Amino acid sequence: MTISPLKAGNLSALEGVDHAFFTREGGVSGGIYASLNSRLGSDDARENVLENRARMLKCLNGEVLCTPYQTHSDICAIADDPWPVEKPPKADAVATSRPGIAIGVSTADCTPVLFADAKARVIAAAHAGWKGALGGVLEAALKAMEDLGARRENIACAIGPVISQDNYEVGPEFFARFAEENPAYARFFAPSIKAGHFMFDLPGFVRARLKEAGIRQVEDIRRCTYGDEALFFSYRRNTHRGESRYGCQLSAIMLTPSS
Repeated sequence: MTISPLKAGNLSALEGVDHAFFTREGGVSGGIYASLNSRLGSDDARENVLENRARMLKCLNGEVLCTPYQTHSDICAIADDPWPVEKPPKADAVATSRPGIAIGVSTADCTPVLFADAKARVIAAAHAGWKGALGGVLEAALKAMEDLGARRENIACAIGPVISQDNYEVGPEFFARFAEENPAYARFFAPSIKAGHFMFDLPGFVRARLKEAGIRQVEDIRRCTYGDEALFFSYRRNTHRGESRYGCQLSAIMLTPSS
């Protein structure tokens, strides 16, 4: 099976930028990790994950792939130079202005967000679960891009595969945390059929945070990780089945070398 990543129209229209929202298809992993698992921290065989990552890098025609050790933080690392795959920085976003370095994040229900300022030739990738999105990881990625010369009004963003509101039930304490941060955030919650629980719109919340940060160009490819098992890994889907293990799909972006 070949690798056929998903694309966002706004990023595809940019010159000098390539990107990919990879699915779970086209890799060598088996079982629960079938097949294009990108998560080095999983129980999948390391050689399989490295082969999967090599295939994704080849798909982008990149020189090296840089992904962080994700901790649901608000930290954005700068990939001035490639870092060893064995010692990635602890961060949940990566930015670079170096052509040929593919930067990416792994997700399995959280929101992958890819950023690009084609004029300044600066890009970023962010892993935004509810904690990172609420804590400021998107804003950290934008600040890092600006430090590298990007202008916020020129930045285009794309939201990749993420768990949809229809499949993301949360408890009252979760709702209370958001309402305490900003009462207006209550609009991202709908009542659940379970008393006292809510359905949370994570991609909607991410879109709103990007808009609040001044980003005018935001595209959501609107694909649900939980609902499409054939194409996507899902942490929550596996958890509902009593399975603690799970794979991750990669979302990556790269500046292509100038001619």
